[in-house]
Amino acid sequence: MDSSAVVGSTISEPHNDMEFESHEAAYAFYKEYAKSAGFGTAKLSSRRSRASKEFIDAKFSCIRYGNKQQSDDAINPRPSPKIGCKASMHVKRRLDGKWYVYSFVKEHNHELLPAQAHFFRSHRSSDPLSNDVRMRRRKNSNAVSKLFTANQNVDCLENFVKHQHDKGRSLVLEAGHAHLLLELFMHMQEENPKFFYAVDLNEEHRLRNVFWVDAKGLEDFTYFSDVVSFDTTYFTSKYKIPLVLFIGVNHHIQPTLLGCALIADETIYTFAWLLQTWLIAMGERTPQVFLTDQNEAIKAAVAAFLPGTRHCFCLWHILEKIPKQLEFLGAWHDSFLEKFNNCIYKSCTEEQFDKRWWELVDDFNLRDVEWVQSLYDDRTCWVPTFMKDISFAGLSTSSRSESLNSLFDKYIQVDTSLRDFIEQYRVILEDRHEEEAKANFDAWHETPDLKSPSPFEKQMLLVYTHEIFRKFQVEVLGAAACHLKKENDCMTTTYTVKDFENNQTYMVEWNTSTSNICCSCHLFEYKGYLCRHAIVVLQMSGVFSIPPKYILQRWTNAAMSRHPIGGKMEEVQSKVRRFNDLCRRAIILGEEGSLSQESYYMALGAISEALKQCANLNSSVENGMRPDASSTHVVCNVEKEYQSIITSNNKIPDPKLNTGKKAVRTGMAGRSLGSVENSEGNKGKVSQVEEGMVKDGFQQMID
Repeated sequence: MDSSAVVGSTISEPHNDMEFESHEAAYAFYKEYAKSAGFGTAKLSSRRSRASKEFIDAKFSCIRYGNKQQSDDAINPRPSPKIGCKASMHVKRRLDGKWYVYSFVKEHNHELLPAQAHFFRSHRSSDPLSNDVRMRRRKNSNAVSKLFTANQNVDCLENFVKHQHDKGRSLVLEAGHAHLLLELFMHMQEENPKFFYAVDLNEEHRLRNVFWVDAKGLEDFTYFSDVVSFDTTYFTSKYKIPLVLFIGVNHHIQPTLLGCALIADETIYTFAWLLQTWLIAMGERTPQVFLTDQNEAIKAAVAAFLPGTRHCFCLWHILEKIPKQLEFLGAWHDSFLEKFNNCIYKSCTEEQFDKRWWELVDDFNLRDVEWVQSLYDDRTCWVPTFMKDISFAGLSTSSRSESLNSLFDKYIQVDTSLRDFIEQYRVILEDRHEEEAKANFDAWHETPDLKSPSPFEKQMLLVYTHEIFRKFQVEVLGAAACHLKKENDCMTTTYTVKDFENNQTYMVEWNTSTSNICCSCHLFEYKGYLCRHAIVVLQMSGVFSIPPKYILQRWTNAAMSRHPIGGKMEEVQSKVRRFNDLCRRAIILGEEGSLSQESYYMALGAISEALKQCANLNSSVENGMRPDASSTHVVCNVEKEYQSIITSNNKIPDPKLNTGKKAVRTGMAGRSLGSVENSEGNKGKVSQVEEGMVKDGFQQMID
């Protein structure tokens, strides 16, 4: 390729004068051009010479090139990003072995995303430096999400009297580190006034405790306040920095940082001050479940400041203490663990747990061990048998390595100083933002494959986020390896389910009248979605959709909606179809409206007027008021047009998703906004761009 083809960091457009050493070199150039322009690429076709068997022809294209095709009888059609884009580059080989541009189509029929191009699969590994979030953010400081800052005064804790030995206790910091911390807070305060921080001074006016949280943490708590983990691992494990973290989880199963603190000690006063300060930062909103270590001081502080919150202990906190607390068992350790796990994981009822617990205690002569007695006293805070009415959203696991909390371990080591952590803190925020942006981007451009004809899988395809759907999909497929046996025929029916994949037997209770289902594997309680054992019981009971109470909104594409989805799944799915159709029309309007300045202003005015009318109409409906005459007239006219088109096409829209035959789609070349499509793809599939729009804007649509 001519070296003049590249000017600065901008890749020139392909043209007929370009030459390449091979078709791979041509594709490498096209990828660079695509990355600069903001679209993904694919190798569309290639051809070899019949005589020499060498490549003589190749065509590369945008990933949205061509039209989606699928047969009428396909059970599980593969989702496709194709929407009829014509952008491509065709290269051919001359007799001298050089390759040249035979044809080039520049125009796309969709939005280009140069700022997000690194998310496309074709570009993710092409340039390790440009793919690294820190390198990109250094090149473009404007891309860094701004942090919210505010200095808040915190009231004294009159209800907690400090002991005399607490007097004068303060943070142990190296020289100059307190100043660095203050500089960090002040800098963030300058960037955005919603950043929150607070300091606690001892009687000698020395720094004792510090708390802070950035704006993203405040926003995340608004949507994901159901479960919060309070992680004191770095403090209790004697790390160089006395750091504790408030950690949540978003709808992509990614950890969210809901607050950080440096503390001087583990007294009730410290944890009480910290919880009160955190609550002030969060606008006095409390979580439903608060996960901590088993600690008496934390327990007292939680009881005082989170009285309406379910306080639970992380399982891995309990399990990791066994070797140290019961080291005297020696050779009996493995035998104890086997019976201990059998007691806590396989006890279906509280009575069964009690029986197994005391048998275990007596077998190993543990009645006089204070820690063992404390475990029993706090059993409702950690034993799975007592967790039937809550969900931990994956934040409570059996080992720290499996927990979302451990994702922060790569930033913080035992010898990490406060200076190093201050530098890493920004990296943590950037990486968290980057990973969430990537997940949102994938939701726009990709759709998980259906792997079975299961109605459960089809039901949740457009409801769950990608990450949760794939985990739920594993359970749907795993149901095929389960065999159930009915144990009774009462109001609440009990089944034993043999899982041949792990060779374990589980108990499932199913109440038809209340749609309550509970499995002894406790997957729903710990992960937030139904297990394969529950699924096979529902299926054999003639229930072919997940009961609404077992679809947690926090795992759906409506997680950030201001309205709960409740049990109105058909209504939600109907909104999905309407949203798809409006997005398709918006693309056509955008193309026509951008052709001239006059058409742009016309389209902009129409959109503004339509948005105002829709907002007024929806507001009237929500308030139980009668819409004004003009709005009613417009709605009636559009509805008549919709019905006439449906009648002319001899189609009746089905309110349910995932049914019906192939949809009739209006091509982009037609540029017609008058046709209303049925929005029912073959075997319930809709086009890739439509599903992407649903995934990215679901919460706006459902509001």
